[in-house]
Amino acid sequence: MIVVTGASGQLGGRVAARLAEAGEQQRLVVRDPARAPALAGAEVAVAEFGDPDAVRRALDGAGTVLMVSASETPDRVDRHKAFVDAAVAAGAGHLVYTSFFGAAPDAVFTLARDHWATEEHIRASGLPFTFLRDNLYADFLPFLVGDDGVIRGPGGDGRAAVVAQDDIADAAVAVLRDPAAHTGRTYDLTGPEALSFADLAAILTTSTGRAVTYHDETLAEAYASRAKYGAPDWQVDAWVSTYTAVAAGQLEAVSTAVADLTGRPATPFRG
Repeated sequence: MIVVTGASGQLGGRVAARLAEAGEQQRLVVRDPARAPALAGAEVAVAEFGDPDAVRRALDGAGTVLMVSASETPDRVDRHKAFVDAAVAAGAGHLVYTSFFGAAPDAVFTLARDHWATEEHIRASGLPFTFLRDNLYADFLPFLVGDDGVIRGPGGDGRAAVVAQDDIADAAVAVLRDPAAHTGRTYDLTGPEALSFADLAAILTTSTGRAVTYHDETLAEAYASRAKYGAPDWQVDAWVSTYTAVAAGQLEAVSTAVADLTGRPATPFRG
């Protein structure tokens, strides 16, 4: 039994659909059963990461579990740890975790530190594991463009090897269908090239027919331009540090992992 968490979301939903197409039996773990996709060979379980009893029930009999990282909250690491502990208690056979590229305790991108803490807890749990460290989602980049056609952030001339969610899903399915071959492995999932924000703006201009430009903000400008959203400090730090991590060169390395796992080249960003 393959268990897919976050099955009502963009990434988990892609993985679940691919497993169904391949004829795999799976259990979809969601918070709202009304949003669970209707797929052949799939049953549905309801659980939230921070509810250990519900997670244990949802993972009962699980061979391999795809743990799609939880939504961003101040207590996300605690929720992740609770899920991992429940997976151990449920007797899960293998945990595949969607982490972040360059996860480290001192990563510039603040949320990459959360992923590192989660990875360390998984390692300490004794569960067989595979980590999929995703670069920035290429699918999200169009949403960085403001109403005035400008991408704003302190990214400098740094580059990121942005990756398509379809590529991540294909890589995840390859691991889920043959977990033993990937035990203890960490895969950096990237696109085929590293692009600057100026590059991304130019590609979006071509693909949309709308002029898109990039404004390299100072840190002060970055915090000021995001103040209007009224978000908590930790969230604003995460938004800004997405750009500063790129500026620091921490997201620029290109990996062959997508091709190695899927047997096809990674998808270029085309907007």
